Amino acid sequence: MAYRQFEGKEQASSYWKYRFPPSDHLIQQLLDFVEKQKGGPYELAVDVGCGPGRGTVLLAKHFASVVGLDVSPAQIEVALQRSKEPNITFRQSVAEELPFADSSVDLVTSMSAFHWFDRPRFLQEVHRVLKNRGCLALLSFHNDAELNYSNCCSHTLSQIIKEFCAALKAHRIAHIGPNHMNLYKEAYESIPYPDKEWHERVPVKRTMTLSEIMRMMETYGDYQALLSDDPQKATRLTQDIAQRLMSVMGVTSMETEVEVVQTYFCLVACKPQVV
Repeated sequence: MAYRQFEGKEQASSYWKYRFPPSDHLIQQLLDFVEKQKGGPYELAVDVGCGPGRGTVLLAKHFASVVGLDVSPAQIEVALQRSKEPNITFRQSVAEELPFADSSVDLVTSMSAFHWFDRPRFLQEVHRVLKNRGCLALLSFHNDAELNYSNCCSHTLSQIIKEFCAALKAHRIAHIGPNHMNLYKEAYESIPYPDKEWHERVPVKRTMTLSEIMRMMETYGDYQALLSDDPQKATRLTQDIAQRLMSVMGVTSMETEVEVVQTYFCLVACKPQVV
């Protein structure tokens, strides 16, 4: 069963502004796997659950054509507004019925969306549309993050973020379970392709203001569930976390910049040659 989330215009805009896109380095790791397993030509890449397209655009310079798919019209609208690359198109589509012919796609990606899909049906569709030696890349990130600021204690700042995430666990959507990385590990184990790799800790760094960090964390599914259940509690939580971060850092402005290190995990797999 697929689960539909984050379909409003405000959420789509927040995704574009505040969500961490994968780094160029991480994308290159995926492409190195494709090169090793398949090689060129790189004709078509499909990004499923693309949201506003922040990850999709990173594929544009590597493929002749890139298609971003998302079930949400609002996410597609933002993607179309933001993307200027001539070789990218965006379409509204569910993940379990990919609008492509059999054996037509070189690379299928899903960036921080796979855990919302009907996973067995999606993986069946991926197998259908991939070319022989075509590749699949599924990636997401851990919600907690490491914060670094001047001579401030990074451990203390990072612990505050961990406590924020821990406070949201009671509002986690049941089908995801205590740690959504486990769903990706299960997929890795279940995919019957012999050529596959699992990468558990791929750090991605970015400079953000404290305000941007809080807005990013407010896009998390667990927080959105809390916001729906108890808006006042959700607001108190973010205000408390923001005040604690500023206190530890010794600053008074939420526009203070810090280095944020978010850790990605990913699986890559190559469809075998079918005679």
